[in-house]
Amino acid sequence: MLRHPASYRDPSGFIFKKDGLYLRQINPSYFEAYQAIKKAGIYEALWRKGWLIPHKEIKSSATEVILEPEQINFITYPYEWSFTAYKHAAQLTLRIQLFLLEKGFSLKDGSAFNITFKNGKAIFIDTLSIEPYREHEPWKALQQFNENFFAPLTLAKYYGSFYLKSLQHRINGFPLKEASRLLPLSSKLNATTYSHIHFLGKKENKETGTLVKDTKHKGLSKSAQIKMLKSLELHINDMSLKENTEWSTYYQQTNYEDAAFNLKKDRIASWTQEVSAKKVVDLGGNNGTFGIESLKHAQQVIVSDIDQSAIDHCYNQSIKNKEIRLIPVVTDLLQPAAGIGFNNEERSSFINRIKAYHPDLSMALALIHHITLSGNVPFEMSAAFFSSLSKYLIIEFPDREDSWVQFILDSKRDARHLFNDYNLAHFEKVYGDHFSILKREKLPQTQRTLFLMKRHEE
Repeated sequence: MLRHPASYRDPSGFIFKKDGLYLRQINPSYFEAYQAIKKAGIYEALWRKGWLIPHKEIKSSATEVILEPEQINFITYPYEWSFTAYKHAAQLTLRIQLFLLEKGFSLKDGSAFNITFKNGKAIFIDTLSIEPYREHEPWKALQQFNENFFAPLTLAKYYGSFYLKSLQHRINGFPLKEASRLLPLSSKLNATTYSHIHFLGKKENKETGTLVKDTKHKGLSKSAQIKMLKSLELHINDMSLKENTEWSTYYQQTNYEDAAFNLKKDRIASWTQEVSAKKVVDLGGNNGTFGIESLKHAQQVIVSDIDQSAIDHCYNQSIKNKEIRLIPVVTDLLQPAAGIGFNNEERSSFINRIKAYHPDLSMALALIHHITLSGNVPFEMSAAFFSSLSKYLIIEFPDREDSWVQFILDSKRDARHLFNDYNLAHFEKVYGDHFSILKREKLPQTQRTLFLMKRHEE
């Protein structure tokens, strides 16, 4: 039995892997709560709503209960979500808590890592995070919820999406006292922000989560908690991120003619079919325009990009179009999320998760010039990287005459001559050490060439 590195904090049970499947063990300390939840029909109700990962009980004894949850083949973490996705994860947590309170139960923690995305929607994955509600007990997970969800969202609202990555550096959440200090004075005028960040930060949450014994003078009634949480959920629903970048309107600014744009889309779809790719990762995929083309033949596509606005657009369009096979991820390929937590294994790195996903096809469209010229990554290193991910690669090479390449080279000024090796011939030579070039096609009226490559197999 191999316990998952992220599953050690809760004495109620843990996740482990056996025969390629992730299973959940429930320890005796949680048996009473588990039976009460089952008897009340809580699990089934949450499954019907699509809020909780479904499971089936495959073993039960006096010492353990084993559950087989529905498998998720790619987990995303909070610091890889777009603003809207982060909001939806927060709202789902609150809606689950509101539902549980009505049924006489409660969430015992409010970690953002309890949420991931499946079939295009946020889903709760910590089956053991439910416990019976105790009358007049404040929600013990409120502080953790505010530190994991509300503080990062509020800071992002005021100062930008950088704060959505807070949990990458602070795995237990953003301290409310510090969030209060960073927020402008005007934020105190909002009752929700004041009560959930400024007030609790000032009080340092000394009483949050403690069992109130004197119910005559302390505590919070169930109805009062419900009112508070509904107000918080509505406040989060109304939050917005006013942040635009050049990449969010990239396809309106680029020098593609319609013929090149449409040919590129056609080749993405046909080449995906040709190599029988079922799982695709689109690195630097902007708003998913071309990743979606591969879905004409693939089963699932991960679209990653550094740009928050582009990925947020991708996420919102997926919901609008009911596209459940797309996984949008915010990540900087030159500095992807590293492994964090205990022994750097509690939350796996983005690259390790991509490799464990075993994509059939990787795509790097209009990306290589940014990696090479902006990131100073030699062709030798990028070729080795792409070959480590998948058997097939679709890569677009903008030559030196391309307007975007010229723009980047001009920014190098006196160091421009150091990048003389950035040319099509040198690119093909170096990538030929790792790949066979199956197809190449010059996109009309552009200085760009599209390649389909196959990794050399040892």
